[in-house]
Amino acid sequence: MVYHSSFVDDEQITKACGCPLLPLKSHIKGPAPVSDQDRTDIVDEAITFFRANVFFTNFDIKSSADKLLIYLTFYINVALKRLEGCRTLAEGTKAIINLGLENVPVPGESGFPFPGLFTLPQSKREAELFRNYLKQIREETSGRLLSVAYRPNGTPNKWWLAFAKRKFMNVIVP
Repeated sequence: MVYHSSFVDDEQITKACGCPLLPLKSHIKGPAPVSDQDRTDIVDEAITFFRANVFFTNFDIKSSADKLLIYLTFYINVALKRLEGCRTLAEGTKAIINLGLENVPVPGESGFPFPGLFTLPQSKREAELFRNYLKQIREETSGRLLSVAYRPNGTPNKWWLAFAKRKFMNVIVP
């Protein structure tokens, strides 16, 4: 059974493209509200559930936060593929930084991995808000992923990097 997000739809949460802009425990500048450091956020859930959820080809969406969980699971898969050949934390950090510099497509643009999962942006402003949120959440996920994909001594953690070979929801990773 697939793991779902504990974040339920809340009317007070801002949305863009049908996706909630959930709070993050982040120091990275962006549109996401700041969460308490002692609370679990969507990035924590995505990393915690990744190794179980990556095996599923279907994902039953119970809340709009599940859409974000799907996107983050896919992004973690992409990041692990980039880290696969990196033998040190320094190499991995460089690969993740390069991944972060890539263009972040939004729904309706070519390269967006899940057409139909999110609604199309209604305005240029909404598209930019969603792009900036995705960029911020990707950066935050990358930083936290490095801490689990590499041991404290800087060597790769094979129990994480082995999941780079998995294909989440049969979506081909570029």
